[in-house]
Amino acid sequence: MGSWGKLSYAQNQCVKATGKLMQKLDMVHPGAKVGIAASGGVDSWLLLKVLTIRKAIMPFDIELMVLHINPGFEPESHAPLVQWCRENGIASHMELTDYGPHAHSEANRKNSPCFLCSWLRRKRLFELCAQYGLTHLALGHNADDNVATFFMNIFHNGRAEGMSACEDFFGGELKLIRPTMLLDKKTVIKAARQWELPVWENVCPSNGSTKRDEVMNWLDEKWKGDRRIRSNVFNAVTRSGIDLK
Repeated sequence: MGSWGKLSYAQNQCVKATGKLMQKLDMVHPGAKVGIAASGGVDSWLLLKVLTIRKAIMPFDIELMVLHINPGFEPESHAPLVQWCRENGIASHMELTDYGPHAHSEANRKNSPCFLCSWLRRKRLFELCAQYGLTHLALGHNADDNVATFFMNIFHNGRAEGMSACEDFFGGELKLIRPTMLLDKKTVIKAARQWELPVWENVCPSNGSTKRDEVMNWLDEKWKGDRRIRSNVFNAVTRSGIDLK
């Protein structure tokens, strides 16, 4: 089984589903240099753990590098990530910014705090990928995120589309990938807890009150009491963006 030991059912599901999607879409290639966007939340921690396992399973070599942009609410919050990367021999770039407080300040009157903070962090991640010569940027979005994005686009943009699992940027110089997009949130949380990953709390003042949260709360109400509805919605959104045949 390797140095990660025996896997639980949830952990095995995470490793298998991630591998299935990566192979189906040819997400990485021999010699790929993958930057992993690590926020400290459960999704990015799960992505980091699973990619370290998949790296050992792959028939070719790839490189992993952790990229953490601290938004500035708690300057020392990423200490567990620093230690984890050191213990597991993974290269990393940790950067403290003021993106979060700035986005929530009076200086930001044009955009929502979440939009500005997210835009600034994504822009910086792209810059770091160019700086370190990375070929891929991996994000930890899961199936729940994809469903929420699908309905947000319908409600706010008039488009019936979710997230892309694999997308080229800058003329193909950088490939953005979402390897864990087939996983539901419950499985992600369960596996992360079993691995005892040092997830830290999101102290952003907008946490729990975003438009994405509103959409997920609305969806929860729609399929409450009937798991078939939830399953059908997830399958439909997944199939609309990914051909898994």
